[in-house]
Amino acid sequence: MNELQIKGRWNEIKGNLKQKYGNLTDDDLTFAEGKEDELLGRLQQKTGKTKEQLIDEINKL
Repeated sequence: MNELQIKGRWNEIKGNLKQKYGNLTDDDLTFAEGKEDELLGRLQQKTGKTKEQLIDEINKL
């Protein structure tokens, strides 16, 4: 899934991530254009997963 596809489905992806990781907040999952690395960094801190693991997981949602 490319960046454009992720942006188009972000609300759905965000909901799935919040269900899977109850400690994530809306602020953690704020998607801002050009800030993808910042978003992944916040997710890494909260989930303990690597950037590659998170990208794979998001692509599977």
